[in-house]
Amino acid sequence: MLKKFGLEDSKLIKTPMSTETKLTRDEEGESIDNTKYRGMIGSLLYLTASRPDIMLSVCLCARFQEDPKTSHLEAVERIFRYFKGTTHLGIWFPKGSGIETIVYADSDHAGDYVDRKSTSGVCTFMRCCLTSWFLKKQTVVAITTTEAEYVSAGKACQQSLWMKHFWGRTKALGNSDFH
Repeated sequence: MLKKFGLEDSKLIKTPMSTETKLTRDEEGESIDNTKYRGMIGSLLYLTASRPDIMLSVCLCARFQEDPKTSHLEAVERIFRYFKGTTHLGIWFPKGSGIETIVYADSDHAGDYVDRKSTSGVCTFMRCCLTSWFLKKQTVVAITTTEAEYVSAGKACQQSLWMKHFWGRTKALGNSDFH
């Protein structure tokens, strides 16, 4: 990927995004080729499956795919520079290994005091490693605790099926080792 985007000789960096970076629409900035920008974002999104450390930075940059500016491109290039220096990091998926996936779900019935909506929480573990999680207010008002738990269980199943689909796709692509 670094070679594809002409970044193989770029300087290494220790963080995917600076704490001072504030990405905005940048109306005054110079527009860039959005085809290249989208390609870079797509490549980074593929990497997030095994590199959750870049997820936030990539998603922040992905919001500007419609009309990217030079400031957005600089942020994406920084992620690539970070990746170049940290290729030894990531989640390792060895070929032929049965990876046990465990998903936990919970909810708080009517936990929001304003609109009485419940909150769903889901954590996904592969082996002993936390690989994904989310906490989200439910879109409907649950009448009972059971209903709130049912909504959370549905979200957990959705997440589990996505992980299964991803893992099956990785195997189908014939990757001997995915990392």
